Amino acid sequence: MTVRRALRRKEIPLAVAAALVPGLAWAQGAVPEGTVQLPTVNVEATGQTATSPVRGFVAERAASATKTDTPLLETPQSISVITRDRIDAQAIRSVSEALRYTPGVLSEMSGFDPRFDSVMIRGFNARPSQYLDGMRLLRTFGPTAIEQYGLERLEVVRGPSSVLYGQTVPGGLVNMVSKRPTETSFGEVNLSAGSHDRFQGGFDLGGPLTEDGTLLYRVTGLVRNSDTEIDHVGDDRYFIAPALTWRPTADTSLTLLGRFQYDQNSSPIGLPAQGTLLPNVNGRIPRSRFAGEPDYNRSDVTQTSIGWNFEHQFDDVWTVRQNSRYMHNTVKYNSLYVSALEADQFTIRRGSLVQRETSDTLNLDNQVQARFTTGPFEHTVLAGLEYRQFWGNTQSYFGTAPTLNIFNPGYGAFVPDSRLTAVGGLRTNNNQHLAQTGLYLQDQLRYGNWLLTVGGRQDWAESRTVGRVTRARTSQDDDAFTGRVALMYVSDIGLAPYVSYSTSFDPVVGSYNAGRGGGAFQPTEGEQYEAGIKYQPPGMNSFITASVFQLTQTNVSTRDPLFPNSSVQTGEVRVRGAELEAVASLARGLNVIGAYTYLDGEITKANDGTVGNRPGLVPQHAASLWADYRMGEGTVLPGLGFGAGVRYTGSLYGDNANVYRSPSVTLADASVSYEFGNYRFSVNGSNIFDKRYVASCTGATYCYYGTGRTVIGTLAYRW
Repeated sequence: MTVRRALRRKEIPLAVAAALVPGLAWAQGAVPEGTVQLPTVNVEATGQTATSPVRGFVAERAASATKTDTPLLETPQSISVITRDRIDAQAIRSVSEALRYTPGVLSEMSGFDPRFDSVMIRGFNARPSQYLDGMRLLRTFGPTAIEQYGLERLEVVRGPSSVLYGQTVPGGLVNMVSKRPTETSFGEVNLSAGSHDRFQGGFDLGGPLTEDGTLLYRVTGLVRNSDTEIDHVGDDRYFIAPALTWRPTADTSLTLLGRFQYDQNSSPIGLPAQGTLLPNVNGRIPRSRFAGEPDYNRSDVTQTSIGWNFEHQFDDVWTVRQNSRYMHNTVKYNSLYVSALEADQFTIRRGSLVQRETSDTLNLDNQVQARFTTGPFEHTVLAGLEYRQFWGNTQSYFGTAPTLNIFNPGYGAFVPDSRLTAVGGLRTNNNQHLAQTGLYLQDQLRYGNWLLTVGGRQDWAESRTVGRVTRARTSQDDDAFTGRVALMYVSDIGLAPYVSYSTSFDPVVGSYNAGRGGGAFQPTEGEQYEAGIKYQPPGMNSFITASVFQLTQTNVSTRDPLFPNSSVQTGEVRVRGAELEAVASLARGLNVIGAYTYLDGEITKANDGTVGNRPGLVPQHAASLWADYRMGEGTVLPGLGFGAGVRYTGSLYGDNANVYRSPSVTLADASVSYEFGNYRFSVNGSNIFDKRYVASCTGATYCYYGTGRTVIGTLAYRW
């Protein structure tokens, strides 16, 4: 994709000749005797954009933090970009795994779960704040997993981002950027096999459809058949993503993005704390133990979406964009869960759950951008109108299931269909409609080396729920204004310190007890102060960021002291922290990623006895380091590459009551690869020493082992 702000297409030979050779005779067609006339060469300079492929690990630009194509060095907010090359180098299986080496992020809290991409950012659950191509993914129980092979990059924006995205959690968001058509023809086919009978085949093809380049295409797809380290839990997937770009002129483009994904698997089931995190008289529960029933547990999820990105530049000042997507989800889910561990410490009591869900989401984001100057000030002004609607039907049926010996399971027990047996509150069938409208305005103002970013947004959100069983109708309307102001100085040596203040809001479903007069809950609110510095050494392909922050969430639900079965919004959570990230290509073929996170989380207000406690799933320290190197031409074994990494996560509580604490853990990863011609063969291993650990324990029967050793071999052919 040609970068409009880089060099446009030019014919340069005559210009070069005029500059180097006296006289204008050449320009008039007269060539001096004895002069060799070179053929005319068309030079087209292209550069990196916020959605284009990145060669290597170091991205220079992103759009998630500003919704404009902005250099990372000029973005006054903490943001990490995980490029496609980095994902491939580490043989990543999921979005959660791709975030392992990212500061401020905790992922894989339930081990490897093929259904979801669970993410904590700066101490707050960010699973609801996941975006695809800048538009929010919505589902009643949280977005389902997005196939990472169809992504060009991942961008993690840390801190409140409601000023551009509306309702979000205060910790930040994850924006996944889809692969798009390219101007250069290319192709890739790959086959991989690995641990737990994992077999996968994929392809990625693209390029021009017409000689003049007005039509470009790309098709990405894969088929996977795989088990996981948990018995009877699979990870099967069919995925295809076609894309088409139409560019009738240099100033206009329309990209259509399609996506179909079908997942057939089961789910990890929480295990008792006694036998995983805590001692059990019968020993340790095996890491592969499945607490469900193989013939009963099943999860079928289908995602289908179609969307577009439209852009037209009228002149050097005005540009309009429209981004839109329609997505349809269907979910068929049967599962058992552990409700208690009996006194013998080997018999688990189980319950059953049947869920059926269909949902439709429409996202529409209209933008107008203006670039202009007023005296010594340069402006990039962005105005937008965002509209989002969600329609869903969710059915949940809870029932009973036979007990099981967790140390010596005998599967095959009959599980009654809870759709036939569930009564009262164990049976729900709800239609839900959510709508949100947001108006936002942002100015990225430059004065010499100083950058001031100011933005504000007004949102109106409404929720309507109709119970098809109870006939009950509930509704809730919320509105909020959020903003951001940030000041940055970009020096000539590549240093850019900044300070910022930002806010967020997130609606809460619920109401006060009638004894307090009732009334719907207010949205939770987030407020952050941040100071940081970014460094991009001139002439080096590297990027370093460091930041400190204080993040506070208010209007948190906590127990009502007058009506213990109800809640009030007097809770508060505060997280202070520091983050450091370095991504660099230190020499030809050498890539390095380093990150460190310090989080000081505290529940500062609550009515349930947790004041002063550490919030659940917030480790105090986390650190990681990855390096890989590929030998180039002139070396002993050109094409040979190898890499290694280490990840440390400090101890963490799984719950706000601070009852269940998982110890700290250090894990090692490694890779080896060889490129010859158009072929590339690689072997990647994660947790190569097969460290056994408990990733999280959020309750007495909700403990999850972390992912054990996984080895994947991949053979790819590229042209």
